[in-house]
Amino acid sequence: MQTADKCNQDQLQQCKQKAGCCIDSAKDTLFALSKDIWSCPELAYEEKQSHDILVRFFTETEKGWSVESHYKLDTAFRATWGPTGGNAGGDTLNIGFLCEYDALPGIGHACGHNLIAEVGAAAAVGIKGALEALVDPPVRVTVTVIGTPAEEEGGGKIDLIEAGGFEGLDLVFMAHPSQEDAAYLPDMAEDDVTVKYYGKASHAAAYPWEGINALDAAVLAYNNLSVLRQQLKPDWRLHGIIKHGGVKPNIIPAFSELDFYLRTPQRRDLPFLREKAEQCFRSAAMATGCRVELQYGPHEYHNILLNKTLTRLYEENGKTLGIEFTTDEQVLNTPSGSTDFGNLSFVVPGIHPYFYIGSEALNHTEEYTAAAGSDKAQFFTLRTAKTLVMTALDVLFNPELLKQVKEDFRLSKLKEECDRRRENGSGTGPGQWGGAASASR
Repeated sequence: MQTADKCNQDQLQQCKQKAGCCIDSAKDTLFALSKDIWSCPELAYEEKQSHDILVRFFTETEKGWSVESHYKLDTAFRATWGPTGGNAGGDTLNIGFLCEYDALPGIGHACGHNLIAEVGAAAAVGIKGALEALVDPPVRVTVTVIGTPAEEEGGGKIDLIEAGGFEGLDLVFMAHPSQEDAAYLPDMAEDDVTVKYYGKASHAAAYPWEGINALDAAVLAYNNLSVLRQQLKPDWRLHGIIKHGGVKPNIIPAFSELDFYLRTPQRRDLPFLREKAEQCFRSAAMATGCRVELQYGPHEYHNILLNKTLTRLYEENGKTLGIEFTTDEQVLNTPSGSTDFGNLSFVVPGIHPYFYIGSEALNHTEEYTAAAGSDKAQFFTLRTAKTLVMTALDVLFNPELLKQVKEDFRLSKLKEECDRRRENGSGTGPGQWGGAASASR
């Protein structure tokens, strides 16, 4: 790590140690916070109890925070502390930490979002305590915690982006539970679509020729997409379910419904996959004589932009706390899930590492739900929060690092845009495939 300009390395290390001590001192209340959220799993945009639990934490348990409940969304919140330190007329560095807290239907916190909320809260406690202990902080600092609902469905962060909820932030940090520790994983761009077929009911035995079978359309569409996979790029994904297929065997189904997710490693490729999928859906309607409706989700999720400087700092700090980062090339290079943090990574420089919680269980399983609420997960969760704070402090103490972070952000966005223009201009469109160009959702 580079030598801090305004404070020496010893002061920086003392500040990191103080942050860790503050987090350790609050470990019982932090676990209680996490457990309360885990015990009342709520779906996207319905996280009323979780919202209230976090608001109480920053208004009653922790002191000195200015809290806005129902911040731009009914179940979002914002807590701010500062600005403090530095010269009165100097710029203020606004450091953001995010909390997620929505659950999955049927299996609760099987993606560990209660732990994401705990990491965000713990990191805020740690950095506030460390900065309060400094006689002369190197810069004016504001710490902002934003509760972001609806990651699993809908995209609460995208709603907040559109509402201006992240304006003024210079950096943003969060971390997601997984089966391994990784400073960066290539989450995918994603769009979801609901497909509805409308046919005509009839008696399936007496006069089936009078009916138009909407279930046949759904089955054809499903099979069309299965066949399409042979022509897709290896790292593209489409997967879905037949959500509704009829009401009784002796009635020709007049209605059927499918839900599908479409994913590509970069957001620029989603329109190509979307057009191919639509051809599959519409051709099934044509073959069966059904009417079809396509309803896309309110938001498209983007891939996460890599910030090399923040990723490197996170790994360096994590190793000092004993984190063993995965070296599995398949894990590190294979796109997996999707997250609305990807959209935010195009707006504010940030980092979205993954962390081990002491269990080999896979996300989105009942076993992972149990692991996310266990005592064992606490050590790993708080260690991750400490690592995020240490990374933020490195940037806070060293203006050159902040410049590098912002330059990484600029170059990553520029590369995305150049790649998009090159691919759009090269004829590599929906019908002309070219070469190759773990999140929550």
